[in-house]
Amino acid sequence: MKPRTLTGAITALVTPFRGKDVSFGDLKKLIDHQIRGGIDGIVPVGTTGESPTLTSEEHLDVIRASIEFARGRVPVIAGTGSNSTAEALEYTRLSDEAGADAVLVVTPYYNKPSQEGLYRHYAAIADATDLPIILYSIPSRCSVEIGVPLVERLRSKYSNIRWIKEAGGSVDRVDLLKRALGDDITVLSGDDSLTLAFMASGAEGVISVASNLIPREVTRMVRFAQKNDFASATKLHRRLYPLFKALFVEPNPVPVKAAMARAGIIASDAVRLPLSPMEPASTATLLKALKGAAL
Repeated sequence: MKPRTLTGAITALVTPFRGKDVSFGDLKKLIDHQIRGGIDGIVPVGTTGESPTLTSEEHLDVIRASIEFARGRVPVIAGTGSNSTAEALEYTRLSDEAGADAVLVVTPYYNKPSQEGLYRHYAAIADATDLPIILYSIPSRCSVEIGVPLVERLRSKYSNIRWIKEAGGSVDRVDLLKRALGDDITVLSGDDSLTLAFMASGAEGVISVASNLIPREVTRMVRFAQKNDFASATKLHRRLYPLFKALFVEPNPVPVKAAMARAGIIASDAVRLPLSPMEPASTATLLKALKGAAL
């Protein structure tokens, strides 16, 4: 297992497009923006990276390019999840060969597997690699949750499964996971607006959407919480909270791409169908939140 720390402020990268193609120039610019902002890691081609609508070739090209552009400055956590176990295995194998530091594996979507099916899915991946595996539970998108007993079962057998991105919207899940596994599990928030509450309950960071736009601010908030300076972290959270919510006024990553394009971080706010550009009312909400956050 590669000895990289997978805690702190980690960015779930958007995949920039120009026209119908991935913009690798903008991807490089984005990764440099993250590193200048002090971010602790990047996740190319997670679901924020529109993985369901990238071709297999694009998916792997973005991961390889991200590894190249990062140049070892921060861990690269490849998004290798799929609703096909065979495809997730192949993405994981090729990401390992490319030099990824870890993989983020979302629960299979649409299939709606049982807990036993989820166990076998993750076990197959863990049997095939020694890369660190971050479980990703997001029931609102996938209709299934990685139950705490399942996390315990996977953790007891596989030393490379000791992280979970928790995006179920419940602080209780942090407490349940920590009560069951203590320091044997590292919980990462999957919701920017809940990062502070999660860290107060024992989470060790966030895999963030907002940090695509504001890596320095998200990193500062997480650093304060890591140092138990929750007064400073709360002050920053209060300022950013309306923006955290506005970035989900339409399906992710539509709003964050719109904000990034306005800020000149990427050249285009293009997303792939079935996602569509922001509606005017949503744009107004986003602009109000950006102004309120002094951005």
